[in-house]
Amino acid sequence: MNFQLSDRARELIPKARIVSTAGLREAVMTPIKTADDEGRYLTDEELEQLKMAAADPAEVQSARFLRDNAKEIVTDARQTVLTAYPGITEPGGDLYPAMRAEACWRDFWHFLRCISYGIASSNPAFTSDEGLGYMNELYGELKVPLPAMVTGLESLKVESLKRLPQRTNLASYFDHLIEKMRAFS
Repeated sequence: MNFQLSDRARELIPKARIVSTAGLREAVMTPIKTADDEGRYLTDEELEQLKMAAADPAEVQSARFLRDNAKEIVTDARQTVLTAYPGITEPGGDLYPAMRAEACWRDFWHFLRCISYGIASSNPAFTSDEGLGYMNELYGELKVPLPAMVTGLESLKVESLKRLPQRTNLASYFDHLIEKMRAFS
């Protein structure tokens, strides 16, 4: 089976950016906007800039920790989805062919990246309603299995919080995105 993106999906992808920097001070907004534009986690230098801009140093450190442990966190979240939804990546499953599954795991990596921006900027409501609206449309167009995606987000939360060396109150950052995704139709 060959998987190709529709013209509508290609149109929605660049619009489905879920991070909002509205209301952030320039010193906080700039590094986050730059990293998001480049689709990457914040660098050590950018995290230090945020710390100097009076962001919460413990939250900046937590964002660094998530960045440094993203591969393992995403791997474990993927395993949780595969266990909860046996056959999802097999022929007839919602994440078949392999390109669909890889896109899902990549989205987990991006979701964790976006959550780390919220944490680094001490902004638990870090999402853009407009970008989430486009993502909802995109996921509908691609027939993304929303229950599996929510399970993956919940697992990102569990895996991240259990790994963080300091028991900080970061659950609200994950919960914010989980609730937004649960509202997708």
